[in-house]
Amino acid sequence: MAKKEGVKKMFDNIAPDYDKLNHILSLNIDKGWRKKAVRELADEKRPLKVLDVACGTGDFTIEIAKKVAQGSEVVGVDISEGMIAVGLEKIAKSGVKAEMHVADCEALPYEEGTFDRISVGFGVRNFEHLELGLGEMYRVLASGGKCVILELSVPSNAFLRWCYKLYFLKILPFIGGLVSGNRGAYEYLPASVLRFPAPEKFMEMMKSAGFDVVEHKALTMGICRMYVGKKK
Repeated sequence: MAKKEGVKKMFDNIAPDYDKLNHILSLNIDKGWRKKAVRELADEKRPLKVLDVACGTGDFTIEIAKKVAQGSEVVGVDISEGMIAVGLEKIAKSGVKAEMHVADCEALPYEEGTFDRISVGFGVRNFEHLELGLGEMYRVLASGGKCVILELSVPSNAFLRWCYKLYFLKILPFIGGLVSGNRGAYEYLPASVLRFPAPEKFMEMMKSAGFDVVEHKALTMGICRMYVGKKK
């Protein structure tokens, strides 16, 4: 089975419990990371067209929609129908103006230069072809636009790294499996973080995809990193 199809089925399966487990297992720290990224995205008072790639159940999509200028268009896309279904319910309850659609993040159904901002919250590590996904995001980004990517990372400090791996490889799969009934999904998630390219390598991949200016910031001692790519 291709990685893409396996990831889709996995997220369809865990969608009903994903939000509850996500916030419990991250100790709610992820909310603070998203707020920092939203400030980076919603940095202009003019209406913006924003695409939230690999949007999952829409936490990032909703936060962006709350903060961008009135008249903005916010669209979330994800390959998992189950995650989109949960996200649409959340959008309806939140009252924000945003759309969500099922779409392949490696073949985005939009014209070149459509969006002023592109966001990805903890989703790029799930791409089957990372270079292709980055290239697609660059393609649909308008000139003068900005792409903001949040992704989990392995801390550089040796002691923190040991604690991190203990939690991620032992505790998280146990709790995730207990609550969701799918331990395999919560073994895949931390393993995907450990396999993800190091910050310097990922920044090079963003540049190779076309981004003219690429910056990165470590959050919470390197547990999470925020990458910002700009298009001239």
